[in-house]
Amino acid sequence: MTFWLDLMFGNAIGLLSMIVIFCTIGIMSFLMWMFYTKSADPKK
Repeated sequence: MTFWLDLMFGNAIGLLSMIVIFCTIGIMSFLMWMFYTKSADPKK
């Protein structure tokens, strides 16, 4: 476990890759939420 934490957060490349992964997850969840709210039934 300490190996993976050191690999992900120990240097700048690992930290930047984790930031990219978390930003991608955030953008995809925002787009899915926006698609869900735009495609909802407007009569409710």
